[in-house]
Amino acid sequence: MITVENLTKTFPGSTGQVRALDGVNLDVAAGTVLGVVGPSGAGKSTLARCVALLERPDSGAIRVDGTDLVSLDGTALRAARRRIGVVPQGDSLLRQRTAAGNVALPLEAAGVAGPQRRSRVAELLDLVGLTDKAGSYPDQLSGGQRQRIAVARALAASPSVLLADEPTSALDPDTTGSVLTVLDRARAELGVTVLVVTHDMGVVRRICDDVAVLEGGRVVEHGKVLDLVSDAASRTAASLLPAVDQNPGAEAAFDRVADVVLVGFAAVGALLPEATSRFGVDLNLLGGGLTRLGETPVARFRVGLNGERADSALEWISEAGGSVRRTLAGPQGVAA
Repeated sequence: MITVENLTKTFPGSTGQVRALDGVNLDVAAGTVLGVVGPSGAGKSTLARCVALLERPDSGAIRVDGTDLVSLDGTALRAARRRIGVVPQGDSLLRQRTAAGNVALPLEAAGVAGPQRRSRVAELLDLVGLTDKAGSYPDQLSGGQRQRIAVARALAASPSVLLADEPTSALDPDTTGSVLTVLDRARAELGVTVLVVTHDMGVVRRICDDVAVLEGGRVVEHGKVLDLVSDAASRTAASLLPAVDQNPGAEAAFDRVADVVLVGFAAVGALLPEATSRFGVDLNLLGGGLTRLGETPVARFRVGLNGERADSALEWISEAGGSVRRTLAGPQGVAA
């Protein structure tokens, strides 16, 4: 588990001190994947570097499995760092070493014996799906393969936490998918807690359980992805869910208009048709669509309803687990 408490970090700038992190607080449960997102300069990479103690924060606490890393130094700090694997941004492999040799580096540094070291390297190459590339050099690998080897190297010392800084930057969609699969397998098969810094909300959509949105060095939104997308007003919902275009002309033809978010197979497949039959209303889809967050289907639709029991239908959808937000196109622009 990772706990960040009131973390601050400043750097000297041309006009004075620049506050990269400003009182950041986060809790990351063990065995989850947290996506840290936000615009350029929001403090995402600084947060990751502080958690790995590659940068010392000015103040605050960083607890990994209950140990405050900021209070450590010397041998204790080096031991704690071995519990945190880091996948740096960009291509970080040593060109003179094979794929297997790169993965073995942390084990050699820790003095792991040859047979045990070779066994661990073989396990990790299998995990990232590159057993057949063990003897290949980085320049013989694709960008995605090099990144998967970098993940394997970061996992070599059996860390409890894995930090990945923009692990899919400059990769094509297919290659991105293979890297994200590796990160997800690390969580699922090794129980590693994964913190992913990314500008790509597709990464959050694919593998993240939780998300933290940074802006100006502060956390402006944090929580479980599926909880946040249920709130149509959240930044996460705006970034991850299908867009709904305004069409006042079409919406004016309905007694009630609402944006509805449905999470899960049962809700997506059944709530709207059942509301139609239960309350005898005419329900039309005016916009939106379906997406998938991890393995969970999620829909956001703008719906138009006609009928005397339109309000009752929207209230029932809300009570049954849907998120309903009425728009100003209808008689009342309030949430059900």
